[in-house]
Amino acid sequence: MPKDISAILRAMKKAVQGSSVVLSKDPFMVLIATVLSQRTRDANTALATDQLFERYSTAGEIAAAPLADIRKLVRPAGFYKVKAKRVKEISARIVEKNGGVVPSDLESLVSLPGVGRKTANCVLVYGFGVEAIPVDVHVHRISNRVGLVKTASPEQTEAALEKAIPKKHWIELNHLMVKYGQAVCLPRNPKCMQCEIRRQCNYFLAKPHPM
Repeated sequence: MPKDISAILRAMKKAVQGSSVVLSKDPFMVLIATVLSQRTRDANTALATDQLFERYSTAGEIAAAPLADIRKLVRPAGFYKVKAKRVKEISARIVEKNGGVVPSDLESLVSLPGVGRKTANCVLVYGFGVEAIPVDVHVHRISNRVGLVKTASPEQTEAALEKAIPKKHWIELNHLMVKYGQAVCLPRNPKCMQCEIRRQCNYFLAKPHPM
C-alpha cells in the first residue's frame, strides 16, 4: 500500500515531542562521538565523549596524545582499546590530510580509518547540517517494518530511502527514527498498539493484533 511519508513523520514527531534534532558546531566532536557510540548506550557515549574533549579538544591534540590516556578517557564507551586506537588514527589522518579540519564530503569522510557510511552521514547531518540519511539499526528496522523500503542491508536502505523520502526530511529522519525506535518500535516486542502509524505499517497489518 502507498505510504503517506509526511503523515508517518508527523506521527513520529508527536510521539517523541520535546526531542528535536540538535546540530553541532563541531563536526570533529560529532565524528568522534559517533565512533565511540558503536555498540554502546547513549549515556556511555556521552560520558566518554565528554571526558575525552575535556582533556583534548582538537584533532591535533588527540593525534599527539598518549594512547594510554585516550583509552582511559573513552573507557565508558566499551571496547575502549579498539575505539581509542581508531580515534587516534582518525585524528592523525585529519591532521595529515586536512590540516586538522574535518572534511565535509562523503567520499573524504569514508576514506578515514574505520569510518563507514553511517558515521560519515551522521557527520554530514549533525556536524554540517547537510542533507543525508544515516542508517543505523533503528532506521533500517523501522523502514523495513513499516514498508518504506524492502532491503537487506543498511547501504541498500540508505539508497532506497533517498528515493522514497523527500530531501527536505533527510536531516530529521535519523533522529526521529532513533527516538521512535527507542520508545515505541522496539527491536523486540514493539509497542504496536501505542504506535500512531500502525495503520500504515506492514508489520502490524501482517499480524493479528488485539483491537
